[in-house]
Amino acid sequence: MGTKTSVWQVYVLALISFLVGTSEYIVSGILDQIAESLGVTVVVAGQLITVFSLSFAVGTPILMAATVRLDRRKLMLYALGLFVLANLLSFVLPGFPLFVIARVLMALGAGVVVVVSLSIASKIAPPGKEASSIATVIMGFTAALIVGVPLGRMVASAFDWKAVFLGIALAGLLGLLIIALTVPKVEGDEPVPILQQFALLKQPKIAIGLGITFFWICGYSIVYSYITPYLIEVSGFHPSMVSSALLAFGLASLVGSQLGGYTTDRWGAYATLSRSIGLHMVFLLLLYFTAGSVVAVFVCLILWSFAAWTTGPAQQVNLVKLAPESSGVMLSLNQSAVHLAIAAGAGLGGLVVANVSLAAITWFGAAGLGLSLLGVLLLSRMVSSASPAPRAGQGQRV
Repeated sequence: MGTKTSVWQVYVLALISFLVGTSEYIVSGILDQIAESLGVTVVVAGQLITVFSLSFAVGTPILMAATVRLDRRKLMLYALGLFVLANLLSFVLPGFPLFVIARVLMALGAGVVVVVSLSIASKIAPPGKEASSIATVIMGFTAALIVGVPLGRMVASAFDWKAVFLGIALAGLLGLLIIALTVPKVEGDEPVPILQQFALLKQPKIAIGLGITFFWICGYSIVYSYITPYLIEVSGFHPSMVSSALLAFGLASLVGSQLGGYTTDRWGAYATLSRSIGLHMVFLLLLYFTAGSVVAVFVCLILWSFAAWTTGPAQQVNLVKLAPESSGVMLSLNQSAVHLAIAAGAGLGGLVVANVSLAAITWFGAAGLGLSLLGVLLLSRMVSSASPAPRAGQGQRV
């Protein structure tokens, strides 16, 4: 296969990842409109995020285990077809309960699409380019925050929030056609039983490592799930300003992600993790204290996103180094931890909004990050004691 051909196909997979990421993240950007349209509270609407993430986290490993021997291209077409159908159902079905069902189907299709996209990207990449191909696909998810969510907010404001899901479905149909015509057949993998995958959790270092992911993302999700009503009701943003704020948030996430890769190479994973999570906590708390100033909140929003997304590359490196012989399983478990954390964060955030206040979500988000930071400090010391003389650049100190 020619290098140019495979590179082009990887970018197609990145575009599919962009659609999947947009379908997941967009609810946070249009939460107020969904709640008003469907006649539910913001807290109830926020549980759409919980339902999606929980379905993604639980359903994806089960579906992947059941289809492990299936040709990856064929599995991608099936999963993307389910994803497109679910988005069409989101557009046509009335009422909140039916929308919840559509979100479950959407999450199941999206989860398989994510994993298979990464698998195909690594297998069709030119020799020595596997990591960069995977990074390109992951960039599609980042682009969903940068472009997808603010663009979805603008579409929802100009037309209707359901139009966002129609647009995703139509783009998905185009992607389905392109994949069917261009992506080659790719053999499935040897099956790794689910129980064998979860056996890794018995190792304390791995359990703590995945706990870092869980509490980091949970703290982030508690706030981000309700960021639109927070900006409007607590910070005094006009609804027309939200799209710009979300765009700035997404751009900051891109810069943070790039810096996270650089600092991980330069300082090591634990030094980057401790600094980025610590700053993440600080900026969430500053969101609370600056709530009276739109400008100050806008700045804190950008700095929060920057710090939050700096954590990602360092945590990926950290997890792979904890079990290099099982890197694929570790990254799969990390995906489940991410989506369980998003579900938990949206659920906890809803409880905080309903029982404390919308403004208080920043404090609870910071508390989750505090637990994640404790995990980093503990794991760093465990690794240091096991390897008293790390090589330069491995960053075992904090």
